[in-house]
Amino acid sequence: MTITAAADGSALGNPGPAGWAWYIDADRWAAGGWPHGTNNMGELKAVLELFRATAEVDDDLLVLCDSQYVINSVVKWMPGWKRKGWRKADGSPVMNVELMKDIDAALAGRRYRFEWVKGHVGHELNEAADERARAVATAYQRGGEIPAGPGFRPLTGAAAARAAAAPAPRAHRLVLELSADEWSALERRARDAAVSPEALLRSLAVGSR
Repeated sequence: MTITAAADGSALGNPGPAGWAWYIDADRWAAGGWPHGTNNMGELKAVLELFRATAEVDDDLLVLCDSQYVINSVVKWMPGWKRKGWRKADGSPVMNVELMKDIDAALAGRRYRFEWVKGHVGHELNEAADERARAVATAYQRGGEIPAGPGFRPLTGAAAARAAAAPAPRAHRLVLELSADEWSALERRARDAAVSPEALLRSLAVGSR
């Protein structure tokens, strides 16, 4: 079975009071933060805590993120950073390196994939994670109680059976890693066709059948 969860971060002022949250459903989510941090710190911490919370289960993990920085860091850049002693190609140190190292350790032996989702467009899981991360940042800003959430517990009994019997999604999701030049070219073609980049890619797939 695959656990699908959204991970998100929030910072008021960036840097400023900051929060992180991961969200699976109303009964399984967690959040936390710091009096002073950045949005990227929150995004990374959410991913780290999600992997830590689910470390004892054997399910695959699908992580939904609205941060290309997080996805590229984990999926694309991290192996090279490790080879260079956690330095970037120009020799400068990797930002948020301790969080990166902790995530690298948490990924070991896990079956997972990351999927980018556009933020603030009504995606249910992403919005739920965003709301909880922002609530923590706001609590730090105002000196209120931190809404930490119930955490994670594996599904058992009837709930597990329902999840296992749920039909597979009818649509397939594709995650692409594009360079800045490739993305600019795609956006130009989409504007010329008066459609979104996503719609343009979808039309190319349909037209190739």
